[in-house]
Amino acid sequence: MATTTAAQRREEARVAYDAFLRGCPTNQLLDRLSDKWVSLVVAALSDGPRRYSDLRRKIAGVSPKMLTQTLRALERDGILSRAVTPSVPVRVDYELTPLGRSLAGLLTAVKDWAEEHIEEVHAARERYEALEAQAAQAG
Repeated sequence: MATTTAAQRREEARVAYDAFLRGCPTNQLLDRLSDKWVSLVVAALSDGPRRYSDLRRKIAGVSPKMLTQTLRALERDGILSRAVTPSVPVRVDYELTPLGRSLAGLLTAVKDWAEEHIEEVHAARERYEALEAQAAQAG
């Protein structure tokens, strides 16, 4: 039985978690985190706990099914916690975990960037489409 040094084990772990490899767990996590509903849910919870109905009002366009699926996935991944308070009707609150709070700054920054630069993106799209139309007419 061959033994490995600590440095070898660290190198094996570094290679094992390569987000550029399709089957890598980090690749799968990046896929989850790149979902727009995930970004919006995490950003909405960055100010503190919210009830399901508050999240639904805050995040325009999300269907109840998609919001439920997103919340369950984030709870499963340890990004948020779900607290049920027995009452009539039952009260359910969602809150970021410490792991989720460490992610919130990043996803909120991406959301803020999108809000700040959307006009530039629209202008770039229009220029691109105009050039494509000119090329199609010329060709």
